Amino acid sequence: MRDKLLPFVIGLLPILMVLGNSMLIPILPSIEADLQLNGRWSGFILSSFTIPAAMVIPFTGMLSDRYGRKRIISISLWIMILGSVFCIFSGDAIRLFMLGRGLQGVGAAGTTPLAMALIGDLYQGQERSRMLGSLEVFNGVGKVAAPLVGATLAQLVLWNQSFWVFPVLSLVILVGLRKTVDSKAVGHKVDLQMVTSIYKSKGALLFPLYIIGGTGLFLLFGILFYLSYHIENTFHIDGFFKGFSFLFPLGAMTICSYWCGKRLKTDEEAGWTYMKCGLVTMAIPLGFLIFFSSLGSLMFFLTVSFGGLGLMLPVINTFITGSVSGQERGLVVGLYGAVRFAGVALGPIAFGVWKQDQTQMYEIVFGFSLINILLFTFLALRIKGGSVLKSNRG
Repeated sequence: MRDKLLPFVIGLLPILMVLGNSMLIPILPSIEADLQLNGRWSGFILSSFTIPAAMVIPFTGMLSDRYGRKRIISISLWIMILGSVFCIFSGDAIRLFMLGRGLQGVGAAGTTPLAMALIGDLYQGQERSRMLGSLEVFNGVGKVAAPLVGATLAQLVLWNQSFWVFPVLSLVILVGLRKTVDSKAVGHKVDLQMVTSIYKSKGALLFPLYIIGGTGLFLLFGILFYLSYHIENTFHIDGFFKGFSFLFPLGAMTICSYWCGKRLKTDEEAGWTYMKCGLVTMAIPLGFLIFFSSLGSLMFFLTVSFGGLGLMLPVINTFITGSVSGQERGLVVGLYGAVRFAGVALGPIAFGVWKQDQTQMYEIVFGFSLINILLFTFLALRIKGGSVLKSNRG
């Protein structure tokens, strides 16, 4: 029973993190109106969550290496609960709401990155790769469900009350952790010499993977932020149906993550192939968006593009998590989480500015996807012939 419950409990952690932003995307116009924010400032409703998370994630990784994953995850969840309560009772007090969002972000820092590190500690070999792929599937399920949850709750209750989702889910995870995870799983001291040594030996692999993953999430959340306004203002689709429209691109990403995770296992050659296909599949449709702007073409090209992103993410997770030993994993995965969250934080801000000129925005998006392909090419040439994964017992 414990072995069956553990993957589910760990999988809830990225869902909690994803809800922090994706659940709000369909209801941003309502929040913006109630808090009397203009269009540019509304991006900070998302970034007030993601920027604190990006800043805190590296420290949660190091602390989890020292004091244990379970302890730091539990503390993070209680901070998430506190921040959610502030949001629930903030009313139209913008400062209290933003404080609550910031605390939610601090709490979210101990979710997905530490879930990845925990999987690296508890599983080996093919099971580790499968679980990391499964984690990205949970992440994708959260992205698919979150807009529907947000749009549905907005029709039933005031938007503040939708924040009850976070305390409830946090308490479920806390109970699950208590039943499934040993408190004494990890305990290593991390110092500057260790950090220098890790990135001196692994930097040629880790830094390009960090940037590719972070850029992918930057484009994902930036496009979702833009889509929320574009669908409502241009095509006059609102409420539940607007939330439902996110199902197609996010569903494609989830299915591709699941497919890739099941086949990746510990085959590095297959991982490079999936990542290459994912990068190309993501880039080409984004280029077509420069020339086609109808709702049908928009949804089709984004669905294909997000499917490509779904192929990439499990590979990046496996390569980063498997490239270092257990005593280094929290730090390395934590820094990767920080870069991913920096992308999530900056996406809505950047697209809030770029959305004024749609054609130029798509040109910039296509440019970023081409940069990712160049980074991958550089990485493949540098690593070719050598193994990126440590012993599976590491």
